[in-house]
Amino acid sequence: MKRKIFATLLSLFVFSTMVFAQLSDPVKWSFSSKQIGDTDMAEITITATIDPGYHLYSQKAVENGPIPTEFSFEKSKDFELVGKPGEPKGITKFQEEFGAEVTYFDTKAVFVQKIKVLSDKDFTIGGSFTYMVCNDGSCVPFFDNPISVKIKGYKAPKAEAVAPVEPIAPVEKIVKTETVTVTDGVDTTTVTETTTETVTPDSNASAPTQEKEDSLWKFFWIAFAGGFVGLLTPCVFPMIPMTVSFFIKSGSKGKLQAIIYGVSIVLIYTIFGTVLAMVFGENFANLMSTHWLPNFLFAGIFVVFAISLFGYFEIQAPSFLVNKSVANEDKGDFIGPIFMALTLVLVSFSCTLPIAGTVAISAVGGEVIRPIVGMVGFSLAFAIPFTFFAFFPKLMNKLPKSGGWLNSVKVCLAFVELAFALKFINTPDEVYGWRLLDREIYLAAWIVIFTMLGFYLLGKIRFPHDSDSPVVKSWFRLLLSIVTFTFVVYMIPGMWGAPLNALSGWMPSIKNQDFNIEKSIREVSVSAPSSTNTSAFELCEKPKYAEKLSLPHGLKGYFDYDQALACAKKLNKPVFLDFTGKACVNCRKMEQQVWSDPQVLKTLRDDFIIAALYVDERTIELPKDEWFTDRNGREAKLLSQKNAELQITKFKANAQPYYVILNPDGTVLTNENFAFDPNANKFLEFLNEGLNNFSKE
Repeated sequence: MKRKIFATLLSLFVFSTMVFAQLSDPVKWSFSSKQIGDTDMAEITITATIDPGYHLYSQKAVENGPIPTEFSFEKSKDFELVGKPGEPKGITKFQEEFGAEVTYFDTKAVFVQKIKVLSDKDFTIGGSFTYMVCNDGSCVPFFDNPISVKIKGYKAPKAEAVAPVEPIAPVEKIVKTETVTVTDGVDTTTVTETTTETVTPDSNASAPTQEKEDSLWKFFWIAFAGGFVGLLTPCVFPMIPMTVSFFIKSGSKGKLQAIIYGVSIVLIYTIFGTVLAMVFGENFANLMSTHWLPNFLFAGIFVVFAISLFGYFEIQAPSFLVNKSVANEDKGDFIGPIFMALTLVLVSFSCTLPIAGTVAISAVGGEVIRPIVGMVGFSLAFAIPFTFFAFFPKLMNKLPKSGGWLNSVKVCLAFVELAFALKFINTPDEVYGWRLLDREIYLAAWIVIFTMLGFYLLGKIRFPHDSDSPVVKSWFRLLLSIVTFTFVVYMIPGMWGAPLNALSGWMPSIKNQDFNIEKSIREVSVSAPSSTNTSAFELCEKPKYAEKLSLPHGLKGYFDYDQALACAKKLNKPVFLDFTGKACVNCRKMEQQVWSDPQVLKTLRDDFIIAALYVDERTIELPKDEWFTDRNGREAKLLSQKNAELQITKFKANAQPYYVILNPDGTVLTNENFAFDPNANKFLEFLNEGLNNFSKE
């Protein structure tokens, strides 16, 4: 381990002294091939080894999302593609910056392309691939990287020369697709089998297990808290002294019976979690996370749970199961506690099912083990008090007495269930782009729900099982109502576009908000130059590519390096280069958190010619007289290729965001260029350094 650390540090030191020190290439690619048995089929294995802290995006294309990994193989009479490249199961998460679920890989990813060999001589397959990697500070796209892999020719045995080959219809269909851009794996059953056999073991072996373990522990404690809340319901809490008194009366056997009772509760709920894991399995995660049907189903279940907790009806277990369990409670000294535990679970069904069901629904959205972990956590919190008080019965005197507060716990949970139901509706709404539940509608619903919760805590609203007294006698209840109304007040500015960063993971994307007063004010504030700089918004000519590209916060500038430099010479201003990308998450963070600072925005608007140079815009082609040959000797036709080539050759960097301040003659005005750092003061110092040096020159 020490050798590895030393080698890593040494390599970093050597690398930092090289000319291309700022260039980042955190993925190492390797290509290999093998014949499948004694057949004319072969597999091309493409292995990506990813540096720690980076992640590589999958082949699944997401609208307005990151650049997917894409493989393109050159056509040849020597082979035919069979299906599309398979890929391992990655990590799928919803990212608000993209407004959709994205899938990526950490550490390692193995892609497998199956081919049919048509030549009896060895040959080489060529092609290219595109990908993008990101870490917490930057995103780096790589376009048109070369593919070269050697394939052995196949000589069919003479005895089998006339034997029928595999069905050719699927192959003919696939051959027509020259550029392979896979969304979710492969097309044919044969290739699916190859992907499973070849890719899955590697991907599982190299998966970031630490992240999964942390996630499971976090989910365990959330489920544990849910079990504790379930304990504080009118169906369960009064049963603690009754059950414990039974164990006390059993004398010396009572403590052992209490242990069996607690273990039985855990086993019953764990069996429920195991059944969920067996029924839904691991593949259900992706379906639930994006498909509208399970999300709408779960939203409906949450609403039913909420109405039940409000007290309008009860979800009860079948009476014959309850009666059967009660009848067996007296059997034996140690069999009885098992049936007592089953009776508790069944009798408390109406109170605990909405809570346990919430844990279960959250669990089936992850790996197979999550439902089991969730039920273990829930049941442990549920079972421990019964066993604990059997060992220490005197402590029961310190428990609060049963009363109306138990029903208040249920009603508070009902409001939370309603709020969570909206989250399940929002997920497919974001993915499918329906915009049924825009951000302001979502916020309005939450504001109403939690306002009603606040009034309920003050005794202004009552439900069927509440007492008639509206007087707030509990100081804790009063404080809870204050916290609730504070939360409501915090959400209200979001109706007009406030970012509400504390709720960013629960809210729809701010892009899905029709009225954003913050955006409107910013656009108005930059619609006219400041009084101290009357030429602030003067541009020399109409910016190229402005019909497809834009700057944030109403700023005006150029999207072509040469055009921006020419205007800077004419107006005698420094140039602010913004190497950015449509799929660059950290670029958006800088624009939202740093560029929006009033002083930063004023400085950019008044004192610079801005050039936003997109490196991942793949649809804008340069005029033919601007085509060029890049550093690798390949013909470049796209605006993004021009910008990427400029960043690498002139500034020795290839990560975005990346900011450079230039003189109109193209010389750099700062000691160091600026990368991702969401500190507005540091960014402003960078801008001022460029301005001061420009003034001196």
